[in-house]
Amino acid sequence: MKAVEINKTGGPEVLEIKEISLDKPGTDEVTIEQKAIGLNYIDTYHRSGLYPLKLPIGLGLEGAGIITEVGENVKDFKVGDKISYAGIPLGSYSSHRNYPTKNLVKVPDGIDLEIAATLMTKGLTTFYLLHKTYPVKSGETILFHAAAGGVGQIFGQWAKSLGCTVIGTVGSDEKVKIAKENGYDHVINYNKEDFAKKVLDITNGKGIPVVYDGVGKDTLDGSIECLAIRGMMVSFGNASGPLSEINVPKVLQPKGLYLVRPSMQQYLSTREELDEASKTMFEKISSNKVKIKIFKKYKLEDVVQAHKDLEGRKILGPAVIIPN
Repeated sequence: MKAVEINKTGGPEVLEIKEISLDKPGTDEVTIEQKAIGLNYIDTYHRSGLYPLKLPIGLGLEGAGIITEVGENVKDFKVGDKISYAGIPLGSYSSHRNYPTKNLVKVPDGIDLEIAATLMTKGLTTFYLLHKTYPVKSGETILFHAAAGGVGQIFGQWAKSLGCTVIGTVGSDEKVKIAKENGYDHVINYNKEDFAKKVLDITNGKGIPVVYDGVGKDTLDGSIECLAIRGMMVSFGNASGPLSEINVPKVLQPKGLYLVRPSMQQYLSTREELDEASKTMFEKISSNKVKIKIFKKYKLEDVVQAHKDLEGRKILGPAVIIPN
C-alpha cells in the first residue's frame, strides 16, 4: 500500500509517499480500501507543527471507502460496506488503512464516496456548530468567516435551511460569487470593507448573537465588535494564525460575551453522538438542502501541490485526494 508520512515538520516538501505493508486489522478495526480522502486545512497544522505530533506519522483525518476485512470483535460492519470517517488516528492519506469502528459511519445508498469523503470533517463540523455549540433559531442573523471555503459552502446552505439570515465574509470578489451561490444573504469582502461596521449596518446597530470564526487572529477584533450583548464568539480554527491572549475584562466583560473553542472530539465522541450527527448530515445531502460540488481532485502523488494550494488559498471549495 501507499501512504504519506512526515518525519519532520515544515512546509509541503516534508510530505513523503512511502510503500509500506499493512498489518491485519485489530480486534475492533476494519481494513478500508480507500476511494477518496478529504483534504482539510487542519492537515497543514499537523504538517507544519502548529499542532504538535509524535513523529514519524501519517497525515489526514478523513476518508471514505469500502471495507475489505474486519477484526474479530467487529459486529456492526461487514466486508463490502461503504463507509466514511473523520478523526484520529491520523493516516487517511493512504491507499488502504486499518481504522477503529468507533469513528466509522455507513454511507447511505445514493451518496457518492467522493462526496462522503468531503463531508465527514466539514459536514460534521457544520452540524455541531449549528446544532450544538450555538444552536441557531429560525429568524436569527448569524456571521460565518471564510464563507467560500469548504466548511463555509456547506455552512451557508445548512444555516439557510434552518431559517437563518446568513452573513459571510470572504477575501476576494471571486469568492463573493461563490458564497452567494451557497446560501449567504449578505457577503462582505473584508479586504475592501470593514466587516464589523457592515454587520452592524445590516442589523441596524443591534449586532448579532453569534460569530462562527475559523480564520483566527485576523478576524477576532472585528468579530467581537459586531456581537450583540451576551453574544457568542465561536472560534474553531486558525487559518490566519492562532489567537493571541485575550484580555477578558477588556474584550468579553463589556457586553457579557461568551467565547468558546469547540472541536469535533467534544461533540462526536460517542456512537450515539456520531450517529445523530451523520444521520442529520446525510439527510441534508439526500434532500438537496445542501449540495456538494467538488472543487478539485488530486492524485496521491500530487499531495505536495495539494498542500501548496491549500495554504495559497487556491482551493475554493471541497477537495479530495483520489488514492488509486
